[in-house]
Amino acid sequence: APMATGGNLPYRRLCRYFGAQLTCSEMVLAHKIVKGSKREEILLRKGGDEAPYGVQLAGKKLDVMSEAAKIVADSGCDYIDLNFGCPIDVIVRKGSGASVLKSVTKLGRIVDAVRNAVDLPLLVKLRVGYHRDKINIEKTAVAAYENGADCLSIHGRTREQRYKKDADWSLIARAAELVDIPVLGNGDILTVWDYQKHQNCGVSGVVLARGALIKPWLFKELIDGEPWYPTVQERWQVMAKYVEFAKEYFGDDEKGMERVKRFFIWH
Repeated sequence: APMATGGNLPYRRLCRYFGAQLTCSEMVLAHKIVKGSKREEILLRKGGDEAPYGVQLAGKKLDVMSEAAKIVADSGCDYIDLNFGCPIDVIVRKGSGASVLKSVTKLGRIVDAVRNAVDLPLLVKLRVGYHRDKINIEKTAVAAYENGADCLSIHGRTREQRYKKDADWSLIARAAELVDIPVLGNGDILTVWDYQKHQNCGVSGVVLARGALIKPWLFKELIDGEPWYPTVQERWQVMAKYVEFAKEYFGDDEKGMERVKRFFIWH
């Protein structure tokens, strides 16, 4: 899953190492990439072993999202992920992320604008609604589909829930029945048993977020169909592999190693 900070390039490579089949950038703010923000440009970078690789865009203005999509497409990514799921206050207050879920019409227009701007496959990230008393995933899923989405990624919680309480996979399943494109389920996939439990929900695959931060080898477990209990030595080897990837990305000079250290401790 696209995750701010947690989805940095070295960590994505670590997830690839353990079998992740699809990776995506951290969230890129459309208005900043259009203005030429160096920080946002850095977020477009992908690892040599990342393919297919996508860039996630967040924004609310049709013209800005269209222009940003063109810039992103020229960066060499394989698909674009439109973020209508971010629950963070600073993003929602500005009308982006999960805030767009409040208007089905606006969501559809943004998808349509980006679809008309680029030819890349378009994945749309949704939550089941903004408030628990206004679940509208069936409408937003259809709107995204009818306006050109090639795939949906649905988090089974509302923006109001953020990451609290269980994700409602029955809502994901209902939305999947209404669209003729792949749907990826998201929420509470922490073990191979969680994955097996939700495989019959009409989804084509799952998106891993917090579970992949807890243990990047979760991908290996899902592929193998059984849990992996790494020894102490194997855990150290996992951490060493992350440091290896981080040094390649941030550099092994003094400045680079400070960043390696900061992210290593964060993880």
